[in-house]
Amino acid sequence: MTDRMKMSNTARFILGILLLGGAAGTGAQQTYPAKPIRFVVPFAPGAGTDFVARLVGRNLAESLGQQVIVENRTGASGTIGTDFVAKSPPDGYTLLLGFLGPLALNPNFEKLPYDPRRDFSGVSLLASAYSVLVVHPSLPVKTVKDLIALAKSRPGDLNYASSGTGTNVYLVTELFKMRTGIDMAHIPYKGTAPAAIGLLTGEAQVLFGSVIGVLPHVQSKRLRALAVLSPERSKLLPTVPTLSEAGIAGVDVPFWHALVVPAGTPGEIIGRLHAEVTTLASTPDYRARLEQIGLEPATNSPDEFRAFLESALDKWGKVIKAAGIRSD
Repeated sequence: MTDRMKMSNTARFILGILLLGGAAGTGAQQTYPAKPIRFVVPFAPGAGTDFVARLVGRNLAESLGQQVIVENRTGASGTIGTDFVAKSPPDGYTLLLGFLGPLALNPNFEKLPYDPRRDFSGVSLLASAYSVLVVHPSLPVKTVKDLIALAKSRPGDLNYASSGTGTNVYLVTELFKMRTGIDMAHIPYKGTAPAAIGLLTGEAQVLFGSVIGVLPHVQSKRLRALAVLSPERSKLLPTVPTLSEAGIAGVDVPFWHALVVPAGTPGEIIGRLHAEVTTLASTPDYRARLEQIGLEPATNSPDEFRAFLESALDKWGKVIKAAGIRSD
């Protein structure tokens, strides 16, 4: 056998190995997922984000044929769990339940160990929630216009409750103040439930709470609902007008949940996950489960989510800067 023939045989052998490796790689992509998937929630169990992740995770497990393990990694207003996913391998086996705070609010307050623009790829929105403006029934107001007139006649005298400085509840109230030109004193609480209790006891008089969180108190007339901050009236509070109906524009902003993966995740995997959640969003049972807790199903494409996130970062950055807000 000549040297040329030996070299030819060697070349064929190497080419065969490369082709087999390529075929194996293609097969691996086609069989995704081949092992359990971790779905990280950057907040504690029992919260709305946790409910969405477990509902989506359960349905993904059925459609993908693999276990989806929901893992709560809490701390630092969602930063710890979000950063964990940012630094995870971009292989489709670590997902993030993305939320407004860690991805669009926190980056406007301080330097974070991750960059939401650089370190993540969005798969799709999953759900949106809107607040409802409620007041203590001792307050002599029946409408949003009444509240604005009262606040202007007593600047800084009314107290509003929030789940903490820099949280979404705090920021939407500050946005409302900016849009209406009123001044109210801020009482921060350690969470949404304590904030609602502060309103029930009369320590505070105004709250932008979640629909599902304040609904029992509105129904028992312990709190009075003045407006919902959604584009359309809530199915859970159909007699309560929207803030737009009350003449206040630009405050109907959603608190959203999204499915997010580390940047660099293959497009084929993102496409597969996007197809699954889009199909899921159209199922009646899934939609009904979300609506029961005051959430609205929502989807968009990965490109649309990128633009959506950019818009949210810009919008809240302007609110934070204009109000001179600092995080606790």
